[in-house]
Amino acid sequence: MARGNADPLRRRAAWPRVVLFVTVAAVTALAFREGLVSSRFNPLPPIDLAARDAGWLLDWRLAGLKHDPVVCAQILAGPHIAAHQIADSPLRNGCGWSNAVRLTEAGGARASFGMITCEMAVALAMWIEREVQPLAQQHLGHRVVALKSLGSYACRNIVGNAGWRFVRSQHAFANAADIAGFTLADGRTVDVRKHWNGDTPEARFLHAAHASACRYFRAALGPG
Repeated sequence: MARGNADPLRRRAAWPRVVLFVTVAAVTALAFREGLVSSRFNPLPPIDLAARDAGWLLDWRLAGLKHDPVVCAQILAGPHIAAHQIADSPLRNGCGWSNAVRLTEAGGARASFGMITCEMAVALAMWIEREVQPLAQQHLGHRVVALKSLGSYACRNIVGNAGWRFVRSQHAFANAADIAGFTLADGRTVDVRKHWNGDTPEARFLHAAHASACRYFRAALGPG
């Protein structure tokens, strides 16, 4: 009888430890995901632009670059990316940037973005080299040599959704990149607005490139 009463008591006593463990694990995971833990102290594999595969838990590893300009500087090396770090612009009226770069080349293609966060620039380089370039070869027979950029930084709110219209866009923090098209090695231009619809090689390339972006960016918006 005493033993039967003791088992429920032991189970009840274990619950606070379980809750504490789950809470600590959740807070730790959130800290990694929000970039509060630098890549220097991150047990996950470091970002390597020369690696053939992006590796696992890429989102958390990219987040480790968010607040660490030292690690960012180590990654900004050719031939996979061409960029140089720029001074921070403290938030004013909800807009500004930190740990950002001026990007000129990514993944073997010209990519002009005047202000773009380090983590975004590195993600862009990985996406272009590992996904966009093979897809361009597959669907169009040529590599991409340039991106048509519509910019990264703009002090504005989210557009297109009434529920979020009073919330600052990621563009307000230089943490986004708008791409209007791609120039191929043979001189052709694949334009998102012009070539998105239909069943053409250009459309298939654009849809495949858009679908592949989800691994590298937390939001990948297309015409649809």
